[in-house]
Amino acid sequence: MTEEEFDELRRSAFAIAYRMLGSVSEAEDVVQEGLLRLHRARQGGELIESPRAYLSTVVSRLSLDHLRSARVRRERYVGEWLPEPLVASADDDPARKAEMADSLSLAFLVLLERLSPEQRAAFLLREVFDEPYDRIAEIVGTSEQNARQLATRARRHVEERRPRFEASRERREELATRFFAAAEEGDLQGLEELLAHDVVLHGDGGGKAPALARAVHGRARVSRTLMAWLRAGARLGGITWRREEVNGQPGALLFDREGMLLSVMILDVAEDQIQGVSSIVNPDKLRHLGPLADLGALRRAPS
Repeated sequence: MTEEEFDELRRSAFAIAYRMLGSVSEAEDVVQEGLLRLHRARQGGELIESPRAYLSTVVSRLSLDHLRSARVRRERYVGEWLPEPLVASADDDPARKAEMADSLSLAFLVLLERLSPEQRAAFLLREVFDEPYDRIAEIVGTSEQNARQLATRARRHVEERRPRFEASRERREELATRFFAAAEEGDLQGLEELLAHDVVLHGDGGGKAPALARAVHGRARVSRTLMAWLRAGARLGGITWRREEVNGQPGALLFDREGMLLSVMILDVAEDQIQGVSSIVNPDKLRHLGPLADLGALRRAPS
């Protein structure tokens, strides 16, 4: 197997594991175990016609097992639970990124949390990865008829609650540029004008960093909360922003004056307005992105 073939195998397996688990670190662990099992099977003389199919099956099953065991932990999570942010690589194929963007959005992944592990697996394997029902049944450990029912129920649940992201990529980027400019300039009115009336601000600190106790609703409250965050950042000597595509949506990484990562912010844009803002500050969910700032300093900073 060439290095290019190996990298493609890893990417395709990670795409499944991340959407199943909503965690970069857990997905990487699952993919590593899947690759190890593939290697052992080949070393043992097992005839594997399609390494990709073999690996996707193993990774899907491992992810399903992991998701079942993770449900109790997530029910006990402190505050709101959001997926670990996935920052697009500069060398990712643009067409592929566009194709997969909607199935990566935080809103979509949070919605999947309401499904049972079996529904989530069946839905993703069918709707995102176009797997046949007989393979889904084999992976989930059920009959083909039940696999169809799992996918159908999950699809109905998602379609009833999934927001419609109608803004073009260009429009999303335009609104994001204006949003971050208004935030950096402290332009409360300009910021508020970009937000939908029923905009929601989400925050995930996991009990390990200052964060919202619960979601904030409404453009006035959201804009004021965002400005309060920025003032807190200013007390640290200022923060800098680096625009990135995060989970297929416009976003930014926020750094302290030492260049250490404070948080990741992601925007959900639809119908020419920003419908949601998510801020992830839980250090456990940011370690894969680089050196982290001391968020405890926010609490200790003088007013």
